[in-house]
Order: sequence, then structure tokens, then C-alpha cells
Amino acid sequence: MSHYCDDFFGPGHSIVFALSKARHLLTAEMDVALSGTGVTSSQVGVLLLLSRDRAHTSVGLSRLLGIDSGFVTRMLDRLERQGLLRRARISADRRVVSLTLTEAGRDVATRIAEIAPAMLNRRLAGFTPLEFATLCRLLNKLLEG
Repeated sequence: MSHYCDDFFGPGHSIVFALSKARHLLTAEMDVALSGTGVTSSQVGVLLLLSRDRAHTSVGLSRLLGIDSGFVTRMLDRLERQGLLRRARISADRRVVSLTLTEAGRDVATRIAEIAPAMLNRRLAGFTPLEFATLCRLLNKLLEG
């Protein structure tokens, strides 16, 4: 089934436009909420994935976050300069660099886990539980497609 056609396509009808606008809105609000932590919304995923042992390498982060490896490397450089993570070569394969959070990084990840849900809940306050579940289900379906 086709949902779009040439004569009925524009920013007001494009899910790409709506998703992009929603992303920018949420990113801006998250950056304000995180202003006291020293990190930005773009660094949240890295810190939370590392803190929950979901990833240990830049390649793993890149795959899970769906962002290119160059962007991940620049983000890791910033987090390392801030003293929030450490890189260490794995002796068995020196090409692989293992990532671990420092104590300061774990503290920031804990703060993020307290701040982010409150900000998201404020933005989603107008959604019923069913609407929220439907939104999540449909976004996951779009990502799987």
C-alpha cells in the first residue's frame, strides 16, 4: 500500500518532517533539563548504554544508537576529556578499544536516569496510557520496517 504520492506530499503531510520536528523539540527540552550535568542530550544514550553494560565499544554504541562511527568517536573524545569515560585497549586484540565509565561518568548516568524521565513525562502528560503505548508500538514498527 502506498501512503504518499507526488501530488500530495509536503512538509505538512510528511512523517519525516513531523519526526524531525519532534526530535528537535525533545532534544532542546532535554538539553535544558540536563544543563546542570555538563552533558548534552546527544550524549545521554552513550552514558546510559555504558552504565547498563549494553555496549562496551564504539562499534557497539554506533549500532545500538543508529549513528555513524565518526560521530560516536567525537562524542567519546568529549566524554573522555570531561573525565566521564576511559578507553582501554584489549590485550587479546589491540584493535578493540573497551569503554568504561569513570566514577564521575557513573554519577552523571545516575543523574540522567533521574532527570530524563521527568522531562519526558512532562512532554507526554497529554497522552493516555493507551496513546503512549500505541506511539511506542508504531515507532518500533517504523524502525523495524
